[in-house]
Amino acid sequence: MMEKDNSALIIRRRNLPHWEIAGATYFVTFQIKEGRLSAAEVVVVLEHIKRGDPAFYTLLAATVMPDHVHVLLQPNDGISLPRITKGIKGVSARLVNERRGRRGTLWRDESYDRIIRNEKEMEKTVKYVFSNAPKRGLCVDGWEYPGFYLKEG
Repeated sequence: MMEKDNSALIIRRRNLPHWEIAGATYFVTFQIKEGRLSAAEVVVVLEHIKRGDPAFYTLLAATVMPDHVHVLLQPNDGISLPRITKGIKGVSARLVNERRGRRGTLWRDESYDRIIRNEKEMEKTVKYVFSNAPKRGLCVDGWEYPGFYLKEG
């Protein structure tokens, strides 16, 4: 039996390519299928994302917008990125649908994910996540936006 090389790159493809490598940090984006999240639903989704840290991943930053979500995270050893995104999207859809009194798909099927390659890219990504709500006119200062999270330290 061959030993598994934990540093091996795994490439999956649906409509978009999905690259996965042990120990990597990822920038993940997914979109709502139709409509928009209310302000209360934005908070519900963000709180669910935060609950996954530290059990499944280290959450570095996130912003939940009315029509999409950005998450910057590092999966824990042995937990795949597809498992994480399925958990985030599946449970948050159930929570939002319960609030709405309905059933069905909330998020578009596929997510965009990118491996963060270095510290400069990490800083650029955190700034992008932070500035998303002010750029869309949802607040003046990103720190005011209830759908934003940044890990302290």
